Amino acid sequence: MTSHAQPYDFPIDVAADDIDFMGHVNNASYLKWVQAAVISHWQALAPVEAVAQHLWVALKHEITYRRPAFLDDDVVATVLLERVQGARAFYETVITRGSEVLAEVKSSWCCVDAETLRPARLARDVIDRFFVKPAEA
Repeated sequence: MTSHAQPYDFPIDVAADDIDFMGHVNNASYLKWVQAAVISHWQALAPVEAVAQHLWVALKHEITYRRPAFLDDDVVATVLLERVQGARAFYETVITRGSEVLAEVKSSWCCVDAETLRPARLARDVIDRFFVKPAEA
């Protein structure tokens, strides 16, 4: 029986300082949005104790831009935790405006202990909160 990632929607406020000289959202803003969305996802689904004991550090982002975003667009970042391997987590974040995909982001993160700042593995019960197991027949 395979479990599936639980999607997490993070609404994005496109602000005036996100807009570049070409009149659309600057590429750097997408990174800011992904970071905020992944951290919000963690804080929303992980137990309070785990949130207090762990921090996340981005290791890599790979962004595919599909369409530009503009000031006052209704934008949503949908976060999926693909898998956890040791202290690393692999995410997919899709940024949309309605049914239009604006960007797709693959990212990897390292979980660190909040006190020592050393890599830390998450307990299985914490990881399981991010996945939905299909109902048994």
